[in-house]
Amino acid sequence: MNKTLFLWLFVSFFVSSCSFKKDTLPEDSSAAINTIAVIIDDQLWNGVVGDSIRNKFASPVLGLPQEEPLFSINQYPAKLFEGFSTGSRNILIVKKSAENKFEFKENEFVTPQNAFYISGKTSFEILELLEKNTPEIIKKMRAIEIAHKQKIIKDSLLDIKKIQKKFNIDILIPSKYEYVMRRRNFIWLKSEIVSGNTSLIIYQIPWKSINPKNAVNDVVKVRDSIGKLYIHGTAYRTQMVTEKAYSPYFSITTLAGNKTYETKGTWQMKNDFMSGPFISYAIFDKAHKHILVLEGFCYAPSKEKRDLMFELESIIKSIQIKK
Repeated sequence: MNKTLFLWLFVSFFVSSCSFKKDTLPEDSSAAINTIAVIIDDQLWNGVVGDSIRNKFASPVLGLPQEEPLFSINQYPAKLFEGFSTGSRNILIVKKSAENKFEFKENEFVTPQNAFYISGKTSFEILELLEKNTPEIIKKMRAIEIAHKQKIIKDSLLDIKKIQKKFNIDILIPSKYEYVMRRRNFIWLKSEIVSGNTSLIIYQIPWKSINPKNAVNDVVKVRDSIGKLYIHGTAYRTQMVTEKAYSPYFSITTLAGNKTYETKGTWQMKNDFMSGPFISYAIFDKAHKHILVLEGFCYAPSKEKRDLMFELESIIKSIQIKK
């Protein structure tokens, strides 16, 4: 009798835990940052479709000194879908079906969440849909991860009155950061971590400091001049410079409603052995006719750096320029 009762209670608990009706869903996803749940049967996962998913969504992050994946992927067979993977902020469901279809659903199982459905009659047709829709999928996935990180940052914020007064901006900076240097048009903030640190610098330069026809070289020239002025190592005559062995990754985007140059690469300390990744945003502030530069960089020789740099990116992308 006791065994029968125990079995009944266990089955009841398992069924209730696997339920994902919308009226009982949690209102916030607690999944690890930059993680995707891929719902796909083993036969597809171990073939060309799985290879394509891994190549696209676990491709190396640009600008890091060592290879780290864009997203960490957790794969689940379709039969294990319920209860095990619905808590992820990003879900990719791939299967063979009588219909070729791509579908996006927002906040289907938890909030916030992106759920992407891809189905096709054959592996080739699934691959075609993946190829066509991957840029949109990655864009949405990164946006939801940045928003989630910014929500976490809001839980404990640094007093930014000094930044507001000097640069006329609002920005979300975690309270773990400390001011380490302030100059007329320059502020440096730093957060200590185990065996290293992460840094955020903000500075202002004249409108014509970066020529669109020579943008990459000018960005490097400006950041190297800032390193020479302000960012030095402990050893004599050391200064931060852009690593010359690798060309930085450059793109044009928009921040705070203004054209912005995004540059990713690696830095090194001249005459020293320190190095690491950086991400720089040069915002052409039309209202005030100057360029506002926000840059994040880290020194963490014994740690993976993807999520450290992602936090810095999330901080910078929270910027709002006051009118």
